[in-house]
Amino acid sequence: MPHIKDLNAHERPPEVLKQRYKKFQKSTLSEIDSDASIIDLQALDPQNLPNEISLTQWISSADLRPVFNQFVGPRKGMQDALPAKDIPVFSHRSVSGLQVVPSLLPPAVQVELLSRLFHRDLSNPRHRTNLHLHYDITYPRATSGEAQPDVSVSADPISVGDCPPSFFGDDPARVIEPIDPNVHRPLTVQSLLNRKLRWVTLGGQYDWTAKVYPAERPPEFPSDIAKLLNAMFPATEAQAAILNVYSPGDHLSPHRDVSEECDVGLISVSFGCDGLFLISHDDGEHCEIIRLRSGDAVYMDGTSRFAWHAVPKIVPDTCPEWLANWPSCSHDGVATSEFEIWKGWMSGKRVNLNVRQMEMAKPQG
Repeated sequence: MPHIKDLNAHERPPEVLKQRYKKFQKSTLSEIDSDASIIDLQALDPQNLPNEISLTQWISSADLRPVFNQFVGPRKGMQDALPAKDIPVFSHRSVSGLQVVPSLLPPAVQVELLSRLFHRDLSNPRHRTNLHLHYDITYPRATSGEAQPDVSVSADPISVGDCPPSFFGDDPARVIEPIDPNVHRPLTVQSLLNRKLRWVTLGGQYDWTAKVYPAERPPEFPSDIAKLLNAMFPATEAQAAILNVYSPGDHLSPHRDVSEECDVGLISVSFGCDGLFLISHDDGEHCEIIRLRSGDAVYMDGTSRFAWHAVPKIVPDTCPEWLANWPSCSHDGVATSEFEIWKGWMSGKRVNLNVRQMEMAKPQG
């Protein structure tokens, strides 16, 4: 198996993978539904699997339930959506180290995790977004019409226990000014949330242009989310994450995640509309297409840790009905009047939380 230090984040993917990527970019929903070559995790039957797929293990629902209970809290209706059955973990014989888990996060956990990521963590000025490069991002205030100014990344991080005002509770017409008005036009909060926001970084703040992690001390990774992830994927310490926000028509080009200092496995969790996930085989020349639905998870370890992967397609009109109206309602349909104007926002989104460990754990003692 290659080592991370031997790989170049700027290397170009093989031509055969690029051609497969382009093919599935153009796929329609009916073509996707009828394509037997696409692996649909939630349609896999552990008792009757294709030859190339194996059942690796079962995740105990009894082990996860206390962690999920603590995460979602005692709110009425939330406990009913927590897992009652053990969860299968599958592997693929041509992609060593890859683990795929259908429906790992139940609806209650998905709703709560989305709420913390978007209402709290997006409002933390130390969490950089794709917009910070070109815009003077200001933040909503709780009791004033004035926006909170941006702060230096050297400032103390906002505690994960704090609840800063959410952009979804902000005035949608509030204007965010560009750094250079000769190059970019002003943005409204409504435009930011509907289309312009593409990614948010948590913990280690990845530099997408240089494809490196900056040398300065990163913000603290949200400890409650790290604890949740550790219960599901204990081999990886959550130190950095990229929260990708996709709309139908968006895509993520073939690439490899090789900018960290260690080879620990990567965690990927999906929310909202279905996404087609392309991942290369161990030979680097062939690939699989996996249909990821809301709540599915992928863990890339071993050889798959360095695999070429991409998202060629966001499949429109596939967000689960119970999630489509977030953030204006909870998983059980209870309305949240504070965010009523955003009803239906998730119906046109795919959100992906991609988590990694940046550094090897230091030996104790």
